[in-house]
Amino acid sequence: MKALHDSTGAEAGAPAAPATAATASIAPTRRVRRHSTMAWIGMVIVGFWILMAIIGPSLSPYDATAIVDTDVFSGMSHKFLLGSDYLGRDMLSRILFGTRATIGLALLSTLAASLSGTAIALFAAFSGGWRDAVISRALDALISIPSKMFALMMVATFGSSMSLLVLTAAITYMPGAYRIARSLAVNVQAMEYVQAARARGEGVWYIMTVEMLPNMIRPVLADFGLRFVYVVLLLSGLSFLSLGVQPPDADWGSLVRENISGLGEGALAVIMPALAIASLTIGVNLLIDNLRGKRAAKE
Repeated sequence: MKALHDSTGAEAGAPAAPATAATASIAPTRRVRRHSTMAWIGMVIVGFWILMAIIGPSLSPYDATAIVDTDVFSGMSHKFLLGSDYLGRDMLSRILFGTRATIGLALLSTLAASLSGTAIALFAAFSGGWRDAVISRALDALISIPSKMFALMMVATFGSSMSLLVLTAAITYMPGAYRIARSLAVNVQAMEYVQAARARGEGVWYIMTVEMLPNMIRPVLADFGLRFVYVVLLLSGLSFLSLGVQPPDADWGSLVRENISGLGEGALAVIMPALAIASLTIGVNLLIDNLRGKRAAKE
């Protein structure tokens, strides 16, 4: 009877193990699929705006500065798909031309901030000692200044121009990129393969670019995407305050500012540039979350 009871118990309990294994295998699959879907959505949004930044001006139905409508703040129509602005200019053309300035300036600024911050972080982590301490304390002092306050000081001192906006945004967000990259580099430089490269007598450039950087590139890319969003919002905020891109050029922030008088009547000239900023930031965030989600699912 005892043997029969043991056998019956084993048979009754047997299906539980496969069910648990199946549940464990299904959950990660669903998680990866969800993140993959979000990645595709983010990739489509970001890819669309990058494509518009490249070819958008050539697709615009009108010149961005031409007054083509006698009615201001007109609604959507067959002739003007996104209506007209406060002067009667075509909003679709204005947004397409503004896409290049918004994405181009933000991309240049983020590249400068991330590349310089990562390079300095690699050098500081590899060197250590007083060099690391001096660099870290100097950048800590810079990061303590609020980003918009620093940008306002730069624009008030030197005036507003495309090159100054790129430089200001790069300096503003470079210390943050440095801190992230340094925290990764400090851990990587203590690994055995880095110590082995040092023992072989490899040069500083080789160790930083071949041994250290590839093993910290994924978090650095995620941070790059996050800083790109910050730069877009910073530059759009400056343009909204009339301190960013100056007429006759335009970006999405300046399009919102110049048409703000139509907000009370819900004009498309105000809503569409704001939606463009929101969609770009959402798309980039979806890509960043997918990078982190895939890493968590694998681990």
